[in-house]
Amino acid sequence: MSIDPRSPCIIGVAQRTWHLAGEEQAPEPLLMAAEVLRLAAADANAAADPLAAVQNLDLVYCMSWPYDDPAGRLAAELGITPQRLAYSGIGGTVPQQLLSAAAAQISAGQLEVAAVVGAEALDTKRRLKRAGERPNWSYRDPNPGGIPFEAPFHPSEIAHEVFQAWLTFAARDIARRARLSVEPELYRRQIGELFAPMTHTAANNPNAWFPQVRSAADLVDVTAENRLVGYPYTKRTVAFMDVDMSAAVIIASHEAADRLGVPQDRRVYLRGSSYATDAVYLAEHPDLSRSEAMTTAFGSALQQADVSIEEIDHLDLYSCFASSVHFAADALGIDLVSADRSLTVTGGLPYAGGPASNYLSHSIAAMVDVLRTDPGSFGLVSGVGMHMTKHIAAVYCTEPSSAAAEPAVEPAGPQAAQAAPTALPLVDSYSGPATIATYSVVHGRDGSA
Repeated sequence: MSIDPRSPCIIGVAQRTWHLAGEEQAPEPLLMAAEVLRLAAADANAAADPLAAVQNLDLVYCMSWPYDDPAGRLAAELGITPQRLAYSGIGGTVPQQLLSAAAAQISAGQLEVAAVVGAEALDTKRRLKRAGERPNWSYRDPNPGGIPFEAPFHPSEIAHEVFQAWLTFAARDIARRARLSVEPELYRRQIGELFAPMTHTAANNPNAWFPQVRSAADLVDVTAENRLVGYPYTKRTVAFMDVDMSAAVIIASHEAADRLGVPQDRRVYLRGSSYATDAVYLAEHPDLSRSEAMTTAFGSALQQADVSIEEIDHLDLYSCFASSVHFAADALGIDLVSADRSLTVTGGLPYAGGPASNYLSHSIAAMVDVLRTDPGSFGLVSGVGMHMTKHIAAVYCTEPSSAAAEPAVEPAGPQAAQAAPTALPLVDSYSGPATIATYSVVHGRDGSA
């Protein structure tokens, strides 16, 4: 088969977790990112150093520390001079968006090698705070801004305190439960059954934050150690962000990989990717029980790769909360009751760890490792951002397509616009008959509602 020289392929990946329980304190995020990016370059097993060839360097937004020039400081630490340095926005879709954007440039002949990396030392920062200390990390921005949300919270959401993820994702799940006519307690038990297999994957993942097998009951039974957060979610069924983790990915054209001397068995090709958005605010959604944009993103990515979901051998569905997995399964046509397939290659955000905006870098790195050991198989990863309003899906394979992939990646592009259904108008107050669309009950740290 003739391979298009512009076919984008991942040539190097790496992950590292500085494990908890006080065993080792992570270095600052800048040094974490530099170390892991060097490991990703070594992972390519190339004749020439891939880092020296990097033209685009993207650093995923870091919650742990506000650097004054994040990507520039990283390039200096690595001793490289990319043509473009960029620091991303936030969200669970970001790492794949960056890789898809690089892939689109590679396919167009505008780029040859790019790197995406992220690092979080939130556990180390938390432990320092508990000890009454502050991080003594480098290059702090003297005038740090706030978190760069793409859209501000709606005043009505703020007034009613409906803007925390563990509340909004829970409300989406309750709407789905109502649509499926499942009894509340049975649905909670099903969440445990959904996530319990993920703990087995995490237990076999050397980079997992919680490498511990738990039963479905362990995950959903309410105890002092496993309090309700936002009904129906307990602490053990939500993403865990306070981790010390870093991951990096290097992507190149097939031609550049040849020039660098990257062995063919190290290459994993991006066969398709798609990004789509739903309405921004929770109350704007005409149907809270499903996501049209998620269906669009999955469908387009699979279509680009010319495969069906039945032909996908390995999955890593974004799992910050059960609703993100439920909605993905619905969008893909996966019957969670009868299907016997793993939904993650990492263990998921509650168990492998959810390092803020960088989880998807770990997901992709793990998927690359899996696909290398299963040549010719297909892997699908997904990402979710904000209140399950931003969606990305990508298909990978060790075999390239016969033509250069052209991933749809731009957030403002036509796919995103086509995916969003007509948003419902928001009002500050209302008087008259109404139907409850969804609900949740928020619980405090002491378990009280």
